[in-house]
Amino acid sequence: MEAISYHSGKVYPLNRSNVDTDQIIPKQFLKRIERTGFGEFVFHNWRFHDDGTKRTDFNMDDPEFDGASVLIAGDNFGCGSSREHAPWALLDYGYKVIIAPSFADIFYSNAFKNGMILIKLGEEKVNEWQGKALDGTFTLDVDLENQTIKTSDSEVIEFDIPAYHKEKLINGCDDISLTLLNEDKINQYEERGSLGIR
Repeated sequence: MEAISYHSGKVYPLNRSNVDTDQIIPKQFLKRIERTGFGEFVFHNWRFHDDGTKRTDFNMDDPEFDGASVLIAGDNFGCGSSREHAPWALLDYGYKVIIAPSFADIFYSNAFKNGMILIKLGEEKVNEWQGKALDGTFTLDVDLENQTIKTSDSEVIEFDIPAYHKEKLINGCDDISLTLLNEDKINQYEERGSLGIR
């Protein structure tokens, strides 16, 4: 997992609540075995008609949001099934930070495990920033180490994040790499087992 301690990016405002993982990455695109290649299918059913033409009633692909890497969404983002493809798809599309009033528990954990910064902010602030982001010029600087966000209009606020997730993001450690920190002990245990020692 790539370490991340700071991110600056343009905001895309997704003014919808209860966005579930099937809306993030529809089930028909879950056939790949790699973690990459899912980005083009993010919010596919909202972005495209059945014939593959782009919809005009969903603005994520509008030119002003090109390169957006911060997603601000409504309450209970990532609900529904526990598919890990949802954070894979968002990350592959280019989103590094997601801000919402609340997240579904499994999605919240999965996103951190894949190197995304998730931030819970009050609904009033989320609504305010979504409004400011509508013209595609609103940006945020997220400082994970100091737990602050600075907006393009110079507002600075603090945010909370679980220390465990913060440490893993800053050090670029996923669950596997944390386990491998104990590789010597694991090897010793396996060696004792092979010798019949309990």
